[in-house]
Amino acid sequence: MNASESWAERLNAHCRCVGLDVPGFDAAFDLRGLDTMQRDVLLTERPHLFSETMVFVSPEQVASMQATIAAIEKVMALPGWQSQVLVDAPETAQRATHARGVFMGYDFHLCAGEPRLIEVNTNAGGAYLAALLTKSQQACCAEVEPLMRTPVDIRGIEARWLDMFRTEWRLERGDAPLKHVLIVDEVPTSQFLYPEFLLFRDLFARNGIRASIAGPEELLWRDGTLWHEGAPVDLVYNRLTDFYFESAASAALRAAWLGGAVVVSPNPRAHALYADKRHLVRLSDAAFLAGIGLDAASVAQLARAVPATRAVSEGVADELWSRRRDYFFKPATGFGGRAAYRGDKLTRRVWGEILVGDYVAQTFAPPAQRRIDARGETADLKFDVRAYVYGGAVQLFVARLYSGQTTNFRTPGGGFAPVFVTPTP
Repeated sequence: MNASESWAERLNAHCRCVGLDVPGFDAAFDLRGLDTMQRDVLLTERPHLFSETMVFVSPEQVASMQATIAAIEKVMALPGWQSQVLVDAPETAQRATHARGVFMGYDFHLCAGEPRLIEVNTNAGGAYLAALLTKSQQACCAEVEPLMRTPVDIRGIEARWLDMFRTEWRLERGDAPLKHVLIVDEVPTSQFLYPEFLLFRDLFARNGIRASIAGPEELLWRDGTLWHEGAPVDLVYNRLTDFYFESAASAALRAAWLGGAVVVSPNPRAHALYADKRHLVRLSDAAFLAGIGLDAASVAQLARAVPATRAVSEGVADELWSRRRDYFFKPATGFGGRAAYRGDKLTRRVWGEILVGDYVAQTFAPPAQRRIDARGETADLKFDVRAYVYGGAVQLFVARLYSGQTTNFRTPGGGFAPVFVTPTP
């Protein structure tokens, strides 16, 4: 462990600074189209969405996470990878597209100070909220002020996000004007991150682009066009967890996507390439990666960063059960930590469900911890670090503090927290 890493770890273990500038944070929402009543209702209903503290990482940890992301982006571009993972993918994932996919999410645990990639998500939520949170920080003491440096420059990040969506559009439609963006999720107003939908709608509207929010069942496929409330839809910002548009509610969106009538980002092909949890088996297999043509440096980076992962099957059931404490079990098509289990918490009943489900067993990489003051008491919360990525470039890092098996936004003192990088000694 070098000096800068130990510094970040010591700060996480002992610094209990509160950095959130509450008036400034409220003003950030006001300036982006959410009036005081909307903001108060939305945030009161989500009391553990934001933490008041901050998380520290070292320059070496940042460099390692960026190197892991770069290596995976190389893997995704290899014909050998695409032919392997798309062979059994659903029809909607077979359609080729130039769109890259907005807000790729790379989630890391800082395991003994070293970043371990836990999973990749194609519709990672929370970026807008995390950016406002990060911008609304203030030093509560002179010692902390020089440490409040973001790992990547987030000045002008909203303009870069807008350009990101416009880039997705240009990659598919060239110079045609982008007129209407639709943010789609199941029952949007009930979604935990619904405040973010409102922020994005306002961002588009402030820049002359019509923006709407809708559930998939509100869309209409007619005459070769996708419609919402009488207006044709150009681009769908997709927040659905119906990743392949297989539900009846997604029928119109599915038809429009397969017909090439709408740009969708992120889309089913991106999910099939990046986010199926079974990919963790291949991404942790150095021989496989070398065999499909990945360069040696990238193979070595992923060998360090991706915990060894195995497919769960009857053939290895006895071995995995006997060594269950070494693993974290995840459903292949799961999201948000749902139906995921620490091996040392498993019961025989749950184990039976895992065996008949489609699961992977990932070598357990324990998360780092952050000491906080919550409700007048000191607590050590776990945290992960999420990188929001577009086209291989990291746009923002954020931490998520929690207690329990997985991130949950139900922990007092937990929630999104800004990430700051300690200076190089």
